[in-house]
Amino acid sequence: MTLTSPRPELANRLLPGSPYPLGATWDGLGVNFAVFSANASKIELCLFDPAGRKELARHPLPECTDEVWHGYLPEAPAGTVYGYRAYGAWEPQHGHRFNPHKLLLDPYAKKLIGPLRWTDALFGHRAQTARLDLSMDRRDSAPAMPKAIAIDESFNWGDDRRPRVPLSNTVIYEAHVRGLSMQRNGLRAHERGTFRALADPHFIEQLLRLGVTTVELLPVQAFLQDRFLIERGLTNYWGYSTLGFFAPEPSYLAMGMLNEMRVAVRRLHAAGLEVILDVVYNHTCEGSELGPTLSWRGLDNASYYRLIPGDERHYIDETGCGNTLNVPHPRVLQMIMDSLRYWADAFHVDGFRFDLGATLGREGTGFDPGSGFFDAIRQDPILSQLKLISEPWDLGPGGYQLGNHPPGFCEWNDKFRDTVRRFWRGDAGQRADLAARIAGSADLFDRRRRKTTASINFVAAHDGFTLRDLVSYAERHNEANGEENRDGSPDNASANWGVEGPTDDAAIKAQRLRIQRAILATLLLSQGTPMLLAGDEFGRTQEGNNNAYCQDNPISWIQWRSAEEPDGAGLLEFTTRLIALRQEYPALRAAEFFHGARDIAPGIRDIDWFDPSGAPITSDSWSDSEARALALRRAACSPDSTFHITLLLINGAREPCRFQLPQPAQQWVKLIDSGTAEIIAHPLDDQSLEIGPHSVVLLGARGAIASPDSAP
Repeated sequence: MTLTSPRPELANRLLPGSPYPLGATWDGLGVNFAVFSANASKIELCLFDPAGRKELARHPLPECTDEVWHGYLPEAPAGTVYGYRAYGAWEPQHGHRFNPHKLLLDPYAKKLIGPLRWTDALFGHRAQTARLDLSMDRRDSAPAMPKAIAIDESFNWGDDRRPRVPLSNTVIYEAHVRGLSMQRNGLRAHERGTFRALADPHFIEQLLRLGVTTVELLPVQAFLQDRFLIERGLTNYWGYSTLGFFAPEPSYLAMGMLNEMRVAVRRLHAAGLEVILDVVYNHTCEGSELGPTLSWRGLDNASYYRLIPGDERHYIDETGCGNTLNVPHPRVLQMIMDSLRYWADAFHVDGFRFDLGATLGREGTGFDPGSGFFDAIRQDPILSQLKLISEPWDLGPGGYQLGNHPPGFCEWNDKFRDTVRRFWRGDAGQRADLAARIAGSADLFDRRRRKTTASINFVAAHDGFTLRDLVSYAERHNEANGEENRDGSPDNASANWGVEGPTDDAAIKAQRLRIQRAILATLLLSQGTPMLLAGDEFGRTQEGNNNAYCQDNPISWIQWRSAEEPDGAGLLEFTTRLIALRQEYPALRAAEFFHGARDIAPGIRDIDWFDPSGAPITSDSWSDSEARALALRRAACSPDSTFHITLLLINGAREPCRFQLPQPAQQWVKLIDSGTAEIIAHPLDDQSLEIGPHSVVLLGARGAIASPDSAP
């Protein structure tokens, strides 16, 4: 798209236009501009040259309808570069921070041009004065600000279809657009770290071979490079500091074209792979009252943010990021909903993972599963049909809401993460809780007709240790973050198995691989929706950094070469086999909760638990804090009237354990053994089996369901 500017002779021809839709809308004949502000007295549209460097004209928006300021610029082309200036009261103590000296991004901007260059002029207040944020700064911020571009939305989607993978079949692959490709071979330099690399056929083939179904991308909405990180020589790598809720992050566009993302989604869809976006609607990049004025603060601070009642100078901060979006406000909720629909419609994404989702469900009285946010999404004919995942906590009062979201939402299950980590580390008293997590966490989700798939099971995610680091480090090693190793969680339920960090000790390396395989087996053979951190399938490391949010370098980038080394290749093959088994055996991915109340075959219920002797686990035995072995038998029927039985044998102890296989006897096939990395299926000749230390074995059996007419 060629960027051009409106003709100078149009300078006095701004027409009333329409208050809907919000944002800059090019209709082929001109551009309609509409922006919300309940408290401004005037809003000016500022037009810039195509490079966004020179301000060409300012036009007061001529109309305000229902608190939406609007105007129409005839003959303005797609590619028009613009920003806003808002006039009104400068009364920080009452929550108003209007400062027309500050150029403001349109909250609905769909494309950005130019970098943000840090300067004190970006702040609405005189940061160097004794009165801190109470004194207005009168320097013009426009030279340091990125600008918005009115765009042409046309794109040929052809026969694109959302794969709509059932949740019961879903395996999520959490990844970072940049980290996925910075160290991959076969890419041109300018394509690394961009959507073009995500669309690369070789990468898509890798995902298909692994067997994952859904790629979940860390934030791709435009985000801010925080000043304090730049001053340390670091960057905001993860992107949880949103600058624009509608615009893709410019650095992820190799050629600066929005269609690069659309091409990536279309190619992934063509391969049957879904794309989920990690989105941040709980706060913005503007921070606390001491932060910069970039968009929402300058347009209508009192509407967009939650302020402390009676002390509106200060923000309610339930996110740990300085501010909290005022989601219950109808225009703020509209912005979030419009943003979600935009990504669903304009980019065909398949779902969303909501960062600090508990914040979005807060009303005046706290978290509410019937909040306006949840209600708006659940009734929406498009959004309600997508995959919706919440991070079910925030930092505010009553912020831990795991299991309390409404139907239609899945939730990150940190209880699964913590229990699996502690069990395989060897902690006492974990067996009963492990059983609950493997069976879909019914204690958390079996209400309101929710399914096991509501539990997003994970052991490692972007925030925390990678799987390999989980078995290589007992302590965090975040020195590179410049915070004296004080950042990141100090409690990781990790173990180094003898040496902190890398080692040449063959026994320790073998033990670490054994534990990694056991954890992967637990994750992928549990009921619920599994999420795999990209690179864990072949042992990616972050060198012990459990908070690599600011590390845009090899610490965070995936080391694809590890997949070609013997240990990495073996782990990759093992993970691939686990995912294939999950898809092959219905009981491993059953959406219904099993309670042992349904007979699948004679003597075989949908779920049963056994101790190593083959006897059912008793109540007293469940309470044995030192017990570390158990057997789980699950059974389910296929549409072809075949029943499938799996027997999961788990030995979390340091010594081998012999299991007597439970009755009735089956023609068991040993499908996988994490202790030996064995992935070749073979039948068993005996009804007992020794399981190695820190190991998981999966057995399988099949049979035909007897017809009532065949009874003797």
